[in-house]
Amino acid sequence: MQHVRSKLEGKVPEAAIEYCIKLWELYPFQFKRSRKRLSKLGDYRYDPRNQSHTVTVNSDLNPYQFLITYIHEVAHRVVHKPRSRQLPHGVHWKNKFQELMLPLLNPSNFPDEVLRVLAKHMKNPKASTAADPKLVKVLAQYDTDVAAKPILEAVAIGEEFFLRKRKFRKLEVKRTRALCLDLENNRRYLISQIAEISPIHKEGIPKVENVIVPKKSNKVNSTANNQINLFE
Repeated sequence: MQHVRSKLEGKVPEAAIEYCIKLWELYPFQFKRSRKRLSKLGDYRYDPRNQSHTVTVNSDLNPYQFLITYIHEVAHRVVHKPRSRQLPHGVHWKNKFQELMLPLLNPSNFPDEVLRVLAKHMKNPKASTAADPKLVKVLAQYDTDVAAKPILEAVAIGEEFFLRKRKFRKLEVKRTRALCLDLENNRRYLISQIAEISPIHKEGIPKVENVIVPKKSNKVNSTANNQINLFE
């Protein structure tokens, strides 16, 4: 218990620590804090060789994002059944996530502005908080990394940027993701609007009307469905 407590202290709101520990006692798992990962905020893994459960959460998250992610992954732990065909973020997971989050939805654990948006999000939780731009924005206000990179949402249509050492051009916005053209392989990808990017600072950025978007076809649609998923 002390091992889990030490990993939670300073990472989640103090009022939520005992509840988080109680979940660990009810549904035992290995709990690890991970370094920052671009692809995910946390994850849950089951090892069939020794029937062990592991939950990890990125250590760089602010306390409110850390807590939400912890409960998200614990919900995976609770509903997991070996060799089950249930969807990872299907109805079983959603119901359990809602059930586990409900005791935490109060001012003792979240600021009022976060609580309002989070309560609405939990009515039909998505596979990731990244799929809820309003929740992402309100949580980002509590990040301590003042040197954080700009995100794709701030890039104008037609502008170019770097992501993971690859150069893209933003073509259009599709809800929480943007359709972007990889300028090296000429393929199109759907990228999360909150992906951290490196802008390209240069003169004469093409105007929006000069950007040519490939016409839709079966072939283009297949490549457009490639997704650079930055959160789980």
